[in-house]
Amino acid sequence: MRLSNGMVTGIKIFLFAAALVPLVFLVAGAFLFPEWLGANPAEYITRSLGDWTLRLLLLTLTVTPLRRLTGWTGLLRLRRMLGLFTFFYVLLHVSSYVSFDHVFDVGEILKDIVKRPFITVGFICLVLLIPLAVTSTNAMVRRLGAKRWQALHRLVYLIAPLGVLHFWWMVKRDLTEPIIYALLLGVLLGYRIYVKARESRQLALG
Repeated sequence: MRLSNGMVTGIKIFLFAAALVPLVFLVAGAFLFPEWLGANPAEYITRSLGDWTLRLLLLTLTVTPLRRLTGWTGLLRLRRMLGLFTFFYVLLHVSSYVSFDHVFDVGEILKDIVKRPFITVGFICLVLLIPLAVTSTNAMVRRLGAKRWQALHRLVYLIAPLGVLHFWWMVKRDLTEPIIYALLLGVLLGYRIYVKARESRQLALG
């Protein structure tokens, strides 16, 4: 089934607006309704931005399985936007950490990266996401070539587990949420492995 251009545009507008809602909430809380952010607003903002980075990353990974299961080819046009929103939120997350936790003290930030494993993993995720964001345009796809571009963007299959691990190591008590994210990621990656194995088997038989 092929989604019409109008339907895809409508979905994109909805997702674009929905992706901005968490940021609007945090900005409104910071400037208008501080009670929304709890007793420690800086920590709440940093954690919330990180949570939404991971959620958007998993949502980005959901596009391809959803397209395969529904046959809605137009869904692939949503993947780039969701990926860029993921990068946008991770930049905000890191900026919040840098400004609130260490007040731009580079020395303290570097010590934190070395000493605290979950911070180390988080910065690895940021570094790996940069080339994906930079090469997200059609011009970069043409410049790299489809095969090299696809190979580069498979880094997301490393970034996503590292993102879940970052969150898992950061949580000190209740692991319910990181476990849910880990299970969701397992389903998304497991489905891809299943499809790849089935296609390889069909090629071998064909």
